[in-house]
Order: sequence, then structure tokens, then C-alpha cells
Amino acid sequence: MNIIAAILVFGIIIFIHELGHFYFAKRAGVTIHEFAIGMGPTLFKKEKNGTVYSIRALPIGGFVAMEGEDEESDDPNSFGKKTLKERFLSIVAGPLANIILCVLLLIPFYAIVGFPTTTLDIVQKNSPAYSAGLQSGDKLVSINGNSLDSFNDVSKLISGSDGKELTIRYKRGSKDKSTTVIPEKSAGKYVIGINPKYKTDLLKAPKQAIVSTYQISKTMLIFLGQLVTGQLSGKIMDSLSGPVGVVNMVSKAATTGILDLVFMTALISLNIGIMNLLPIPALDGWRIIMLIFEGLRGGKKVPAKIEGYINGIGLIALMGFMLFITYKDIVRLFFRN
Repeated sequence: MNIIAAILVFGIIIFIHELGHFYFAKRAGVTIHEFAIGMGPTLFKKEKNGTVYSIRALPIGGFVAMEGEDEESDDPNSFGKKTLKERFLSIVAGPLANIILCVLLLIPFYAIVGFPTTTLDIVQKNSPAYSAGLQSGDKLVSINGNSLDSFNDVSKLISGSDGKELTIRYKRGSKDKSTTVIPEKSAGKYVIGINPKYKTDLLKAPKQAIVSTYQISKTMLIFLGQLVTGQLSGKIMDSLSGPVGVVNMVSKAATTGILDLVFMTALISLNIGIMNLLPIPALDGWRIIMLIFEGLRGGKKVPAKIEGYINGIGLIALMGFMLFITYKDIVRLFFRN
């Protein structure tokens, strides 16, 4: 049952991504041969108005096959014959749809679960905050003179402290108090050992969803930057997950409740959206770079055949990387204690 939930999650995320491409391409009048969810052998297909709609066996991707996307075409409705703006929207809509889906899923999540406030719920024993005299129920007001509107502000100021002493103003009941605390490093970031209370507020849930999406996206990009520059430790590298690992995580989330599954779906959708915006051949980000390059050259296109070869090489490289990560997933899940 959990595997079915994982497949449904992937199917929804892929469908939303490809629907973004499909909608704007169709709106521009591009000839679309196939709208596919999944890869590999076709399980189901139906043709309507010249477009084949299909579901394929492997839920690890999908595609919108547009006339003239990777080859030259004389069809006036081919992708290559459309304006730069129309092509740009058709490509960027896929990743943006995933990012928007993340926000939309986080809104009901925060509306039900609530979001972290600046009031403390737990002060961990023997932590810097505990030694500084902070207690459960204290409401943090400012750090080093910076006012605090949300717990995101608290986390940002503590993690960016570089371990230097912080002056924290807070309210305990009706009394204004102040203390100093020196953050300690844990799991690569500075912390002081506090957990916030959560508050439900339907009106603030949309804003919290947008802020969280931005914060998570920023963390993902920093992680990717460290991955490229080789700054990550071997243990973190070993924790990277591919399709098998992600299916395992989704399955576990499905066992703990619908809210955990919704949150995990939002994270995966955002991850796919961010990854597809990277300037790597075969990904949407590379096509966007090519369109920007075309615009800078005054509309002079890179030949579709050459771009097709580059994307083909990129796809082979990505598939190889995916197989490598999948192998690591299988070893980690089935052959390690």
C-alpha cells in the first residue's frame, strides 16, 4: 500500500511538471505529439486531437513531445517557429509548476500543523540557551538588536553568528529580560538548543508556505554548490538518495500520516523544480540558457540538431548518474545493517 502511495506521489509531481510545459506549449499553438507520464514501455494510451496521452511503466519522469523541439522542422506550428517568449514560457513553466505545487501543499500543512513562533517550547538541558537562563514559555524579542518577526529570523541570526556571543532580549510573562549566549556548532551549523512553540493561523499559512519554500530552496542551492565544489563530507555524500531511496522515504511518510506525506510530496516537488532549473544539458535549465543566449545574439538560434546532440549527451550522463545513485540506494537499503 505504501509503494502505491509513493507511485501516486511521483505520478502527481510528474503530471504537474509536464502539465506546465503542455499548457503553455498548447497555448502557443505548438504541435504536440505525445503527453507522457512515466518512462519506458507504454501501459496505457489514448489519442485525442492529434496528441497521444500515455502512462508508461517507470514512474521516474515524463515528457511532452513537441514538434521541432530537438530537430529542424518546417511545420509552422513547431516549437522552433514560435517566438522567444512563447518558447521560454513553455520550458520554464514545468519547474515553476513544481515550485508552485510545493507552496500549495504547504499552505494546508501549516494551516493544520501550525508554524514556529518566537515563543520557546523546549530549552534543551545543558545547551547554551539553558546555561544562559532561557526557559520554556519565554518569547524572544530581538537578537543583537534585530527584531524577530518569526522563528525563521531566529534561526537565521543564530546560524549566521559564526559562534560569536549573541545578546538576546525576551519576555517572560510581563517582564522584559536580556541574556547573552554563545552558539555551539552541531551538524555543521550553529545552534543554542531551543525548540519553538507552534501556532495555527489560517491567514498566515500562505505567507509561511512561501517563506518556507524560499528557505528550503536556498538550502538546496547551497547544498548543490557544496556538492559541485567538493565541500561535502563522505558521510553526507553517502546519504544522497535516488529514486529507490526517495520511494523508501515516501513509503515511510505514508505510514506516519497524511500530513507527513503531504510535506514529503511538497519537498520532492520543490526538489524536482529546482533541479530542473539547473543549467545542465537535457534539463529545462539548459534550454532556458540556450534561449537567453539566442536572445543575446539577436534571435540567432543554435541549430536544433546541435542542441539535440548536446541534450542527448546530457541525458546519457544524467541516466548514468541516476543508475549510480540507485545502486547506492539498493546497497544502503538492503545490504547494510
